[in-house]
Amino acid sequence: MNKSRRDFLSLCLKGGMSAAALTSLQLQALSGSVEQRNFSDYKALVCVYLYGGNDSMNMLVPLTGDHRSWYEASRQNLAVQDALSLTTASEFAGGVGLHPAMSSLQPYFDQQTLAFVGGVGTLIAPTSLAQYQARSVPLPQHLFSHNDQQATWMHGQEKQTLNTGWGARLLERLDQGTVFGSNITVDGANPWQTGMNTSAFALSKSGISKINALSGYEPRVEHVRRVMQTLFDQTSHPLASAYGSRLNGSIEHTLYMNALLEEAPVLATEFGESSLSAQLAAVAKTISIQSQLGAKRQIFFVSMGGFDTHDEQESAHPALLGALAQSLVEFQSAMAELELTEQVSTFTMSDFGRTLTSNGDGTDHGWAGNQLILGGAVNGGDVHGAMMPQQLDGSNDVGGGRLIPAFSNEQYFAPLARWFGLADSEMTELFPNLSNFDAQALSLFKV
Repeated sequence: MNKSRRDFLSLCLKGGMSAAALTSLQLQALSGSVEQRNFSDYKALVCVYLYGGNDSMNMLVPLTGDHRSWYEASRQNLAVQDALSLTTASEFAGGVGLHPAMSSLQPYFDQQTLAFVGGVGTLIAPTSLAQYQARSVPLPQHLFSHNDQQATWMHGQEKQTLNTGWGARLLERLDQGTVFGSNITVDGANPWQTGMNTSAFALSKSGISKINALSGYEPRVEHVRRVMQTLFDQTSHPLASAYGSRLNGSIEHTLYMNALLEEAPVLATEFGESSLSAQLAAVAKTISIQSQLGAKRQIFFVSMGGFDTHDEQESAHPALLGALAQSLVEFQSAMAELELTEQVSTFTMSDFGRTLTSNGDGTDHGWAGNQLILGGAVNGGDVHGAMMPQQLDGSNDVGGGRLIPAFSNEQYFAPLARWFGLADSEMTELFPNLSNFDAQALSLFKV
């Protein structure tokens, strides 16, 4: 190995520019040779993933009658008191109450820019309790497993040998996967944004991605650049050439993104100190420069952990829901400041719901749950789907208060993809099991 190559590899490794690090930094560096669909408007999907399995049945609770009695009997010490009554466009037996820790979101619900999706979970086909017990319909594999259910939510289908996420596939179906800045994560690599020809560009919570080997003492930086360029120019091996091209493109795009972010307008919206607030602040900052990036369709990924509440749920879960709500309020305020509330839709995903029964200090892994979606284009002020009766040993309880979903997660994803620009004729190519369900069941958007 010649000295220049040794110097280059040494500096890369010492500076943190390993192949693994570059994967999290890179934008799609390959030149866009695919003819892209020309969108005249701008839209963004922001996925907020709640790691651990949110006890989302406690986000929305019944208020009166038998449904309230069933709820209190099943939830025991975890039953939510003083829930905030929601006036919903649809009628639900027992009414609908919002967890009081999420009170900051109620104005958005009343303004019809916030909606909930009830009774949703991983399904391959409509499933009754009798069918589940007889295994007479195909069932999702590894139910109640964190890793497997996270993968199913992010892939948009059961995990396959070749894995791609539905967010990345959506961009690629719309021929936007190679557009600079279309696929951005503020929480590292994730399956949702991994495609055949696209992968997420990682931003830090500050919005700036630092390339350690290209920062610091300027003569050293220039030396690294010269060595890298020489290697790129001299290589004849196809694999080395492809890697060099990808590396060079990633660095150029990172430097370009950083330059744009440094000149981004300072938002008046103040974000809190939580991790999710910081991530959403970075998303808002990036959205503020979308016109310079030229991306007409963008997907973003942020996350929040701590929802695996096997213990200390009485104190931990309200704090989590409160932090989630406050971060979303801040982000929506930033979108209003940018006059992009109609163009940006924010939605949640999580591993699964949780058991209705308390284990004495928390809940265990369940199945069906509730999600939320926020934005100016959202058909808000309602619970779409079902307010599932929280009744132990009821008609949809497979045991311990693990409820069979009334709607599949693919039914939830379909209107998000449709709003983003995907034609109905392409929907089952993105979500293969959707043909087993009513693809139009959830009207999550106003138009």
